[in-house]
Amino acid sequence: MDDSDVLTVLVGGDVMLGRGVDQILPHPGDPALREPVVRDARRYVELAEHVNGPIRRPVDWGWPWGDAAEVLAEVAPDVRLINLETTITVSGDFADRKAVHYRMHPDNMPALTAIAPDVCALANNHVLDFGHRGLADTCESLAAARIKGVGAGAGLEAAQRLSVLTPRAGHRVIIGSVATRSSGVPDSWAAHRDRPGLWLIRDPAERGSADDLAARVLALKRTGDVAIVSVHWGSNWGYGVGLSEVQFAHRLIDAGIDIVHGHSSHHPRPIELYRGKPILYGCGDVIDDYEGIGGHESYRPDLRLLYLISIDCGSGDVTALRMLPLRVRRMRLERASAIDTDWLRATMEHVSRRFDISVAAEPDGLLTVHLDAVQDCL
Repeated sequence: MDDSDVLTVLVGGDVMLGRGVDQILPHPGDPALREPVVRDARRYVELAEHVNGPIRRPVDWGWPWGDAAEVLAEVAPDVRLINLETTITVSGDFADRKAVHYRMHPDNMPALTAIAPDVCALANNHVLDFGHRGLADTCESLAAARIKGVGAGAGLEAAQRLSVLTPRAGHRVIIGSVATRSSGVPDSWAAHRDRPGLWLIRDPAERGSADDLAARVLALKRTGDVAIVSVHWGSNWGYGVGLSEVQFAHRLIDAGIDIVHGHSSHHPRPIELYRGKPILYGCGDVIDDYEGIGGHESYRPDLRLLYLISIDCGSGDVTALRMLPLRVRRMRLERASAIDTDWLRATMEHVSRRFDISVAAEPDGLLTVHLDAVQDCL
């Protein structure tokens, strides 16, 4: 295997730099909220401080990413893809019939660029929290920072526009972003020819949904390329994977997609290697302001994972699937302890048992999915 043919893609779940996180950054926006209980975003900072101690304000731009930024600088992935669940706007046009709204002040953009994401998936249930203006502002801020936003835009054509990156000569990474209604996306948020919105898959159970999506992405794929579909689906909590999700992901892989990047749940969900290709059914949260909120402790929502997928572009084979275990404390990511890392290892292996996944802890603190046993089943 020629190392020049191996690309490593970082994928992460939900990044929510708005609300409480926005309030500790150098340029906090209007803290007003319209939630049933919390009406001021600073309350989420107070809840986090109550659990883990004072947070100095303002923090520096890299504070939310903490140790994750240092590890990624060492690993140096070729492409970095996250799901951005925060509008970047000062708009006060709160979306109707939504209990939670996320926005980050545009002047806090360096908090996103601190880990140099190449692509932000935007097809999710928060991209229109502040209406069409908020979406437009978000797209403009990303473009100004030279970050590609995919999955939402000024119309259907823009929402379905793919990101094409060339991290290395002869090898490209093609990314599309979609959402399903199961993640809480209203039908009215779907992009149309002349209306802003996101790329919505109304019924993933319909065979044509996956086929049409794959055909659009694969129309750009050439030999040596990696094709990724990012999907926002499912509920916030729970490890169960529905039959329609499995079938949808399998059809994408059958068609030629290389990675299915799922997100929406606030904690990691199962992993599958189908025909040797990774399906991440839910990557969990990366950054949020849930630190002081109780009620789901059994899921350990304070623990996070970032995923590093290495692919030999010559053969199309996955050569490594690693995970970086992290813990959030004082709204900052830090390396997970040995005990917490083992909890994540055991949990990911347990919830992925239907897919015959085995996970090991490595000396460098990362988790690794065993590929040999899976390859034997192909």
